[in-house]
Formats: sequence, structure tokens, C-alpha cells
Amino acid sequence: MNPALLFEFTINRENNTIHIIREFDANLELVWQAWTTPELLDQWWGPQPWRAETKTMDFREGGFWLYAMVSPEGEKHYSKANFTSIVKEKSFASKGGFSDENGTINPAFPQNLWENNFIPSGNKVRVDMLLTYDTLADLEKEIEMGFKEGMTIDFDQLDKLLLRLKK
Repeated sequence: MNPALLFEFTINRENNTIHIIREFDANLELVWQAWTTPELLDQWWGPQPWRAETKTMDFREGGFWLYAMVSPEGEKHYSKANFTSIVKEKSFASKGGFSDENGTINPAFPQNLWENNFIPSGNKVRVDMLLTYDTLADLEKEIEMGFKEGMTIDFDQLDKLLLRLKK
């Protein structure tokens, strides 16, 4: 990770939330596209050696993103995010969690409301993320599953993708 880029990761067990602030060295349009375009998401979402594979993405309020995390051996774990609000190049929110390949949410795994706000600052963009879990147990399970470590790798992969796209 570029140490000059802001990265904050705060767990609030009283409110069942994870608050992440991450800065990216690219313009708003490019950062927004990287978060909302399946062909770009598949290049950075999912910590290596795993990778994301979009099955369906309908990026609109009421739409959803259904994707698989694919292991190097081809094992697939699906997740679904239902988009609840979208304000172009400003914010979007989704509710979801692990699912089957048809998008049926698996209640045995944590679900969350994920709110992203995109804040331009000079030639960089800060993405302010708030993840809210239904229960403390869900929050704890997500943390135990390596969420912070996985997102750290994802963001580093996004940094590299943005660098390539800027050229």
C-alpha cells in the first residue's frame, strides 16, 4: 500500500459497524467506475490468490450484483449485494451477504448494509465506507473471517488497477 494514501479501519462493537476510510490516487470518474463496473470490479475485488467473477450486475436502485469469489482451484463462494440507493459519482448503498449461485442469501453467514460515499479531494478520492451488521455476532464473524486483511489486499489491487487505467 502507498503509505501516502489514507487508510482508516475502525470497529465499533456498540453499533455493530465497521467504518473504513480509504484514499485512492485517481479522479472521481475513474474511482467510481472501478467500484461500479463489473469488468473492473473483477480485476480488484477479491484478495489474491482468490478472484472475483461477476455472474450478474444490474447497477441501479433495486438492482443487484451477484458474484463468486473463485479460488485458484476453481472453488466458488457466491455473494449478492442488493443496491438500495445510488447517487452517481457521490454514493451508493447495498444490503447483502453470502448466497448461493442463484443469489439466495445464506442466513448462516453475516449480512450487512454497506454505504459508500465518494469524496473528491484534489486529484484523489476518499471512499468513506460504513458497514452495519444486524448483530454483534455477525460483525465478529466477519472480522474472524479475515475481512480487514482481505480488504487491505483488495485496496492494494485497486491502487494498481487505477495506476494502469490512468496511463
